[in-house]
Amino acid sequence: MARRSERILEPMSLCFAPRGAPRALPRRFRRPRLLVIGCGDVGLRLLRQLAPRLHGALGAIAVTRRPEQQAAARALGARAIAADLDDRRSLRRLAAFTGWAIDLAPPPASGSDDPRSARLIAASAPALRRRRRCGMPARWAYISTTGVYGNCGSAVFDETRPVAPASARAIRRVAAEKRMRALGARALARVPILRAPGIYAQDRLPIERLRRGTPALAEADDVYSNHVHADDLARAAWLALFRGRPGRVYHAVDDSDLKMGAYFDKVADALGLPRPPRLPREEVTRQVSPAMLSFMSESRRLSNRRLKRELRCRLRWPTVDATLAALDPTLL
Repeated sequence: MARRSERILEPMSLCFAPRGAPRALPRRFRRPRLLVIGCGDVGLRLLRQLAPRLHGALGAIAVTRRPEQQAAARALGARAIAADLDDRRSLRRLAAFTGWAIDLAPPPASGSDDPRSARLIAASAPALRRRRRCGMPARWAYISTTGVYGNCGSAVFDETRPVAPASARAIRRVAAEKRMRALGARALARVPILRAPGIYAQDRLPIERLRRGTPALAEADDVYSNHVHADDLARAAWLALFRGRPGRVYHAVDDSDLKMGAYFDKVADALGLPRPPRLPREEVTRQVSPAMLSFMSESRRLSNRRLKRELRCRLRWPTVDATLAALDPTLL
């Protein structure tokens, strides 16, 4: 009997004919294919985790405009497509691959909406409707942000908390989430939503910030921040495709319970760098960018119980301390 980890990779029948018996398809078309939209660092980590299967049981298509990321995806056994989420015409070629899709692409940098998600859904809709007529709704996972909650103080909360976006980028994410849920309401796709916090890894640490001596908030003014290792986020996105409930929100966060300044202190200690100076909020306001200040103005403490119980996601890096304990500063 196949193990559970193997069963979730069993090929799904790719039927696109609304009437009559489907004809036999060539093997390359019977093989399930995963579309990774916005295939940057997290997407490449996912492809790396799936690499042993990419030459046999599973196909993958990486969507990214950056040549170096396209080359990295191909080296892992995936096909790379340079589609532009800001150009609807370039998205038509993705429609045939939207049976399984993980959307990691961020919204635009301005505005109060996310037209990128709208264009992607519009380009995919005909193929998704054909799948629905076959009784084969697509499986998507959308990666959003914990910023949709705004400032929550020191309260620990789960996914039932209403969103209260306070920044323009969070407002754009809420708009994208609504569109993804609408896909489920129309029975076109099962779309669980992962809300991710600050993404870090051994090679994604705030080293330059520490070297510059950028100040952190004094303890009395400091805010709680959440973290997830990029490898764990990649795995959670994959599990959400098969174990996530349609329209269900999952906090893709680790077990750490840290204030932002404490995080910087831990990284500085692990790397042998000076800890950042701690200053009152009014002084920090004069020294950091508006974007950084917005992050330092929102406090959140998220529960990840649903991630563990429903997605059965075992975190490889459950805490920041676990990651830093395995860090070799000489390699950075």
